[in-house]
Amino acid sequence: MRAQETLPILYSFRRCPYAMRARMAIKRAGLQCELREVMLKQKPDALLQASPKGTVPVLITSDCVIDESLEIMRFALVHGKADDWQLQELSHPLVQYNDGEFKHYLDRYKYFDRYPECSQSEYFAEAVKFLALLDSALIDDERAQPFLVSPQLSTIDLAVFPFVRQFAFVDKAAFDALPYVRLQLWLECLLSAEVFLSVMQKYPQWVEHREPIVF
Repeated sequence: MRAQETLPILYSFRRCPYAMRARMAIKRAGLQCELREVMLKQKPDALLQASPKGTVPVLITSDCVIDESLEIMRFALVHGKADDWQLQELSHPLVQYNDGEFKHYLDRYKYFDRYPECSQSEYFAEAVKFLALLDSALIDDERAQPFLVSPQLSTIDLAVFPFVRQFAFVDKAAFDALPYVRLQLWLECLLSAEVFLSVMQKYPQWVEHREPIVF
C-alpha cells in the first residue's frame, strides 16, 4: 500500500517550536509518519478541514486528529511504548511554566514592536526568570552533560528546548552573557543532538498529490 494510506499524517512547519517538539518526540519514539511541511501564510485546505484553528503541528491518525503539540508527544510516547514516568514528565511544572508565562514573554521579547506596553529589555528580564529556574534544575554530576531533572535526556528537555532555542537566537550575544553556564551547555548539546538535527532537514513545501515524504 502507498505510504499515505498506512501512516499518520503530520502537518508541520520547520521553525515552529511546537512543531519541533512534536517531531522530536515522534522521532525518538521510533514512529513514522507522512510529513506535510506547510507555509503558515498559505495553509492548505486539508489542514484547515482537519483542524479549523489552523495551527501546527497537527497529527492525523486513522482514529483521531491531534492538534496540540503536547498531546502529539503523548501519542508518540504511548505508541512508542514509553514508560509511565516519561508520560508524567509532560505535566511537569517546568513544562507548564514554559508553555505559559515563558512563552508569553518570549513572544513579546521577540516581537517587542507589536507589544509597546513594555520595552524589549523588560520583556527579556521577565523571560530570564524561567531560564534561571532551568539552570538550577539541570542535573550535573561533573561527569556527564547536564539535563533537566534527570541525568539522561528526557521528555522535559524535548518539550522545553525549542522555546529556549528561539529565545537564545533573538539576541545570541545577550543570551551568552547570562550567568547560566549549565543552561548554555545544555542548549549547545541539544543543538547538536541527533534527535534535533534529524528533524530539522529542509523539506519542500507540501503540495497535494505529490509523492509523500516519509518522516
